[in-house]
Amino acid sequence: MIYLTRKAEFSSAHFYFNPLWTPDQNLAAFGKCANPNGHGHNYTLEVTVAGEVDPATGFVVDLKLLKDILEREVVSVYDHHHLNHEVPEFAATNPTTENIAVAIWTRLDGKIPNARLHRVRVYEMADLFADFYGETA
Repeated sequence: MIYLTRKAEFSSAHFYFNPLWTPDQNLAAFGKCANPNGHGHNYTLEVTVAGEVDPATGFVVDLKLLKDILEREVVSVYDHHHLNHEVPEFAATNPTTENIAVAIWTRLDGKIPNARLHRVRVYEMADLFADFYGETA
């Protein structure tokens, strides 16, 4: 089994807000991230797939195809968009780093031919990232 990782980048705006809470509760929980005008990040996405090496090509997966899938399913949807307002999966879910990783997994799962999705890692900043391996509670 080989694990292959491809990186992609996207820039998005977001904010954190719980509509069941008062503005003061939101501010206490989320601080400046509760600003409804939002703020932005330059995210780095790492997608790791697992599979066997094709003896004819030497690849686990066609690298251009993987890049194209990431572009179509994630980058074109998230890049230069306000996640809360423009990306359907965040209409009622806070676009935290953790939730972004889960949402990207959902967007990619089953769409990468000849490989199994192994890990989605989303960096919000160089020192903050979330990993998702497809497990659900």
